[in-house]
Amino acid sequence: MLKLNHHHNIVEIKKLSFAYKSQLILNQISLNIHQGDYLGIVGPNGAGKTTLLKVLLRLLTSFQGQIKLFGVDIKDFKDYSKISYVPQQATNFDTNFPATVREVVSMGRYARRGLFHRLDSQDFKIIDNSLEQVKMREYQQELIGNLSGGQAQRVFIARALVSQPELIFLDEPTTGIDQASQDDFYKLLKNLNQNMGLSLVLVSHDTARLTREVMHIAYLDKFLTYYNSPNDFSTERHFSDNKY
Repeated sequence: MLKLNHHHNIVEIKKLSFAYKSQLILNQISLNIHQGDYLGIVGPNGAGKTTLLKVLLRLLTSFQGQIKLFGVDIKDFKDYSKISYVPQQATNFDTNFPATVREVVSMGRYARRGLFHRLDSQDFKIIDNSLEQVKMREYQQELIGNLSGGQAQRVFIARALVSQPELIFLDEPTTGIDQASQDDFYKLLKNLNQNMGLSLVLVSHDTARLTREVMHIAYLDKFLTYYNSPNDFSTERHFSDNKY
């Protein structure tokens, strides 16, 4: 487990703006993410939540403003093994794809070690530990297409963990997952944050649930209109459910 300093910035965003052609998506966004944070990002569809993650991951690069990752300007940052990403449609894969749970998780290890690097006993130990952490080791030889949505999402969390990141971005990770599986999933995230010291940034439309789970809430609708404790967040003040 990392020794945490909740006052230490691992992401610094200052006056970030981003546009698709002439359409402004993010406007003058400024926020810091601290080591050990569990941040929920909420807002209406088209508000720029996923765009913000993609900019931080350098999947989108034409922006105005300043971003630092782990103290390094994003344009010079190279150590992306510190960051893992679980995308919005991670579980929407071809169910006929003939890959086992273990093979899918191992892909995340190759991302850190290099595609042509032969995995060794240390890599296998990390893969085993990651599967154990998400309670999917007993399913490791199961085909990924045979799993439930909740089980598959745990596999993709394990794939994120094998790169041994310090920060994980998750984009709408509970979409299409039943309520019982969502409860288990949030317990897993809480364990990763509180017991393993991982910093988490979670985009979700389920604002009511996030306010019960996260340390901080950021409400985004092109502008950043709220960034503070979920205890002080007023759903009615910022948006109504019919905006989704």
